[in-house]
Amino acid sequence: MTTRRVFLAAGIAALSISPGFALAQSPIQELKIMAPAGPGGGWDGAARSIQQVLTETKAVRSVQVNNVTGAGGTIGLAQFINNAKGDPSQLMVNGITMVGAILTNKSPVNLDQVTPLARLTGDPLVIVVPAESPHKTVKDFVAAIKADVARVTWAGGSAGGADHILAALVTKVAGADAGKVNYVAFSGGGEALAAMLGGRVTAGVSGYGEFEGQIKAGKLRALAISSGKRLEGVDVPTLKELGYDVEVVNWRAVMAAPGIAADQKAQLIKLFDGLVASGEWKALLKARGWDDYYLAGEPFAAFLKEEQVRVGDILRAIGLVK
Repeated sequence: MTTRRVFLAAGIAALSISPGFALAQSPIQELKIMAPAGPGGGWDGAARSIQQVLTETKAVRSVQVNNVTGAGGTIGLAQFINNAKGDPSQLMVNGITMVGAILTNKSPVNLDQVTPLARLTGDPLVIVVPAESPHKTVKDFVAAIKADVARVTWAGGSAGGADHILAALVTKVAGADAGKVNYVAFSGGGEALAAMLGGRVTAGVSGYGEFEGQIKAGKLRALAISSGKRLEGVDVPTLKELGYDVEVVNWRAVMAAPGIAADQKAQLIKLFDGLVASGEWKALLKARGWDDYYLAGEPFAAFLKEEQVRVGDILRAIGLVK
């Protein structure tokens, strides 16, 4: 996945910017973006994609990205809350994984302590197995879970995140105890991929874009995706069309620091309005296999509150949160 990210970054950087095109310059010219996870995963990719487009289009002068790993992003969240207060130049990417991790890790900090800016992308998840796996279909895989839930080992992102939620829901529809799902959490997407290719786990879950290169290379077999409809141009069935009532979308968003002024928040939202409207961003979404899931300002804040309730209910129902 790290190789794929470098390849995509090089390819997209080669795209020419249309003559005279640039996003409107922001009053905030230097940004620092925290990716609260290791290199090679979705949050890191989102942060560096924002960095790439904002600097290519000259909307800002410079963007720095730093990685802070651990506890489903909650270690990074705590640092962000403590160190960035009132600073509009500091941002943090996150998503549904952090919503769950706050609950499963009993985090002392939460998303009510930061400033929601915008939901950016929606990433359908894919369930994959190594090419030599005996599980040729979802039916085979579900049967294995039902026969012995402990022997089926899943690799994915942090505990309580979208990957973990999907693994638990599939375990539940298989007729096994979702609270006993054998899930191994990795802080970076590259580590999960290595575990699969090394035969140390049965299956993996991540965004389709993260595994696409290995699927096309024949190293991984895609069993199903978690979105409500098939991905365009991708011959992988959805769980729903296969008869399993499971749907999970791994959304990613950007947050601003606590305590920024209303006009500073408005400036940042305007910056991201321009970002998602640009041809460069649209090309990047297509190259990465991400869906445009943009929602900004107060509508996003309302969505975030609803999502915190929904994810909490799911995690309690499957026994991940008491």
